[in-house]
Amino acid sequence: MGTSTITSRRRAAISAGHLKIGNTPLVRLDRIAKGLRAIEIYAKAEFLNPGGSVKDRPALAMIEDGERRGLLTPDRILLDATSGNTGIAYAMIAAARGYRVRLCLPRNASVERQRILRAYGAELVLTDPAEGSDGAIRECRRIYAEAPERYFYPDQYNNPANWRAHFRTTGAEIIRQTRGRVTHFVAALGTSGTFVGVSRRLRCDVPGVECWAVQPASPFHGIEGVKHMETALVPGIWDPALADGILRVETEQAYEMTRRLAREEGLLVGISSGANVAAALEFAHRLQAEGKPAVIVTVLCDDGQKYLSEEFWNDPY
Repeated sequence: MGTSTITSRRRAAISAGHLKIGNTPLVRLDRIAKGLRAIEIYAKAEFLNPGGSVKDRPALAMIEDGERRGLLTPDRILLDATSGNTGIAYAMIAAARGYRVRLCLPRNASVERQRILRAYGAELVLTDPAEGSDGAIRECRRIYAEAPERYFYPDQYNNPANWRAHFRTTGAEIIRQTRGRVTHFVAALGTSGTFVGVSRRLRCDVPGVECWAVQPASPFHGIEGVKHMETALVPGIWDPALADGILRVETEQAYEMTRRLAREEGLLVGISSGANVAAALEFAHRLQAEGKPAVIVTVLCDDGQKYLSEEFWNDPY
């Protein structure tokens, strides 16, 4: 069997979903939501994607879009900025399809994420941690501007294929899994692709649904991959008109909820997942005080194994 045949079959396998990207479970958070009346909280278990995060969906969509448009070819390097998860998804899919990957990410990205990226063969360009994901974006743009002919730059923060992946898949799955009962969607903003895509799908198919965006409470925070939009480089795909409101989360709230999810629900997830659930729970209590029943859906963005070196795990429970 020729090498080209093997490569084409591997690419077809990923396109056909043999890596099982998507169709993740929707988990009801019974213990976290204990005491709430007439309010249900569910979380989309995106950490069960093969790359360990919600970013598998848009990464595959952006790669396939690049291939269709002739922008991603075997002689070009996939280049993008990432806080870790989209990079891991790129590197995983690119390894299976035979592409090279170069990624810009903050130097303070967890040791686990950096090791995973290198294990998949990605080249890392580490940027100033004080500049966060914005610093990685600026460095990526600089590299691309110097030699655009060498790279395929999907630009996850500005690529509509990002949010469209969630419109087609994540949003549709939430509607099906809740049997259309979802009343509120709550999700943090990074690239904003998950929030924008899911919200647009829900607004198409679920009358009266509300969509609430989650942001850190301050510009200086420890919720990796989540943007404080007022002080950050705003993604081109972000559409503020989709948000019924903004829910603010402190870093310590996110850390505490991340620990609770592991110890009370058996869900070992990352810090942005903790932020999402903390915001959803606080919002649920607000709705209960107003006497409003609700079916709230949020997102468990990635798995906690990427963060086990973080000190917050050692805090008392």
